[in-house]
Amino acid sequence: MQYRPRSRAIAAAQHQTVARLKYWLMGSVIGVGAAIAANGVWADSHETIIESHAYSNFGEVKYGPNEVLDYVNPDAPKGGEIALWAQGTFDSFNNYSRKGVAASLPGLPYEGILASTADDPYGSYCYMCTTMEYPESRDWVIFNLRDDVTFSDGRPLTAEDVKFTHELFMEQGIAEYRNVVSTYVDSVEVLGPYEVKFNFNPEAPRRDVIGIAGGGSTIFSKSWFEETGARLDEPRVEPFLGTGPYVLGDVDIGRQIIYERSPNWWAKDLPINTGRINFDSIRIEYFADAAAALEGFKSGAYTFRIENSSKEWATGYDFPAIDNGQAVQKEFADGTIGYAQAFVFNLDRAKWQDLRVRQAIGLMFNFEWSNETLFYGLYERVNSFWENSDLEAVGVPTPEEVAILQPLVDDGLLDESILTSEPVMAPTSSAADRPLDRRNLRAASALLDEAGWVAGDDGVRMKDGQPLSLEILSFSPAFDRIINPYIENLTRLGVDAKLDRVDRSQYVDRRRSGDFDMVGHGFSMTFEPSSGLRQWYGSETADDSSRNLMRLRSEAIDRLMKVVIEAKTLEGLTPAVHALDRALRAEGFWVQQWFKDKHTVAYYDMFRHPENMPPYALGQLDFWWYDEEAGEALRAAGAFQ
Repeated sequence: MQYRPRSRAIAAAQHQTVARLKYWLMGSVIGVGAAIAANGVWADSHETIIESHAYSNFGEVKYGPNEVLDYVNPDAPKGGEIALWAQGTFDSFNNYSRKGVAASLPGLPYEGILASTADDPYGSYCYMCTTMEYPESRDWVIFNLRDDVTFSDGRPLTAEDVKFTHELFMEQGIAEYRNVVSTYVDSVEVLGPYEVKFNFNPEAPRRDVIGIAGGGSTIFSKSWFEETGARLDEPRVEPFLGTGPYVLGDVDIGRQIIYERSPNWWAKDLPINTGRINFDSIRIEYFADAAAALEGFKSGAYTFRIENSSKEWATGYDFPAIDNGQAVQKEFADGTIGYAQAFVFNLDRAKWQDLRVRQAIGLMFNFEWSNETLFYGLYERVNSFWENSDLEAVGVPTPEEVAILQPLVDDGLLDESILTSEPVMAPTSSAADRPLDRRNLRAASALLDEAGWVAGDDGVRMKDGQPLSLEILSFSPAFDRIINPYIENLTRLGVDAKLDRVDRSQYVDRRRSGDFDMVGHGFSMTFEPSSGLRQWYGSETADDSSRNLMRLRSEAIDRLMKVVIEAKTLEGLTPAVHALDRALRAEGFWVQQWFKDKHTVAYYDMFRHPENMPPYALGQLDFWWYDEEAGEALRAAGAFQ
């Protein structure tokens, strides 16, 4: 999907001081940090110890304890099934391993200590804990765990499980995760059956530490791992034991998955769960490609579809179920930061290490023609890694941004033009009336000539006796109509360009191992970027990362990320992110594609959603619900296979 976020104020609901709170939120933590005012007591060192149910770096959290979320329907009924689709196949339920192809929605059985909401971008809340305690220095945090959290088989969750999980990830987790977390967490101590303490490295940026500890991973059962001998770094044909609301039901490996509501879910009666986790089961049907999946939806093989193809959205929903009202097409505003979709180069390959060559290749992608001819005008061009949010760099740098960028220019790591120009490496516009823009072709030819790639008698660009070849790795036939015109333009430039379409398992493996020239990628940033940036852009993750696919190694970017990570206020964070955004664009490792600021969905008319949707989530598996009467009517009418 593609997105465009909007400006928003920081959530500023009145914070309430509490002692041991029983509070639950389901979700995933995105960026957490500085202190919330709460019960302050004096330690022996005379440093104030803060005890709270929630935490935010910027302003106050929106929700106090035991509150129902503003955006849910508190009267939403439980029951029914929602069915989705996935492409390709799968052979594992372990998405923490680099081996195998993970099944769809692998996180449903799991939960973590802290959680976020869909309407508070900076707040993190106790989920498995009642409160958290930490000093003003944030040298450590203690999570006071709930004593009623159980795994799906009924065994209790204790502080030993939290310590074990951290150590498990440090031993068997993927390298990019270990590389980041190991610089933050020094040790984990069990202080009691339901009391666990994370001690942080002195040099770790303090805005990140509590979020890394409480939201860095899901919590697993120590005793279960010891009994089964399971490993985090090996594929599995069934999930690990978790505490979450769903467990694996029926599965047909590579074809179908059914997750069922856990009968022992510890959080089902908590007040904060009102109106949430409403479906009894979630089914995923696998299809070979998007075209087959759409036909499956038309026949009722599954019931809810997020549409990623502009062509299908514009032309593919003319079928009986839509015409007679059994199924509906609907758009929902998406307030999340724009998903920056792009092609990326493999910078480990020598031919792509010349910025001029990358620029020339980028000039040959005609977004305007693609949008007009292929996308029905539904998309906009990606410009920024924080597309259309307050964190997107626009115009010339402000004095605050210049102050951050100047040392890197002085050290020769960035060109001085970055201090005075509009954001560099903005995508060049092209003529919309034809696939090939001749002005861009001339500009690209000049860049390649300058870089030493000279066209021979046959038109192919050569250097040191080798042709300039480019293979674009893909697995989806639906993308052929986008890639093939791009390849034709590259061929006119003298590039030996090809589409290398493989099956999904090969695609996953080759992306992981760096066996490609160019591949599709998407950059999904957050409102509070911090240590996670290192997984996307850090030199230390370039050799083995699911996010730094371009294998970027840049001292300038590493230093700018440090400035972002160490920012203590929103006023300090914003110019730092602007500076990073400018520098990332200047690296030129991507060919920007497109985004849109809406969720485009189709579903059979038996699902309902709250009237006031939250800004940061579609929430179809969270706060939507099943209308039993409507579902029975559709079945009686023969809407489903």
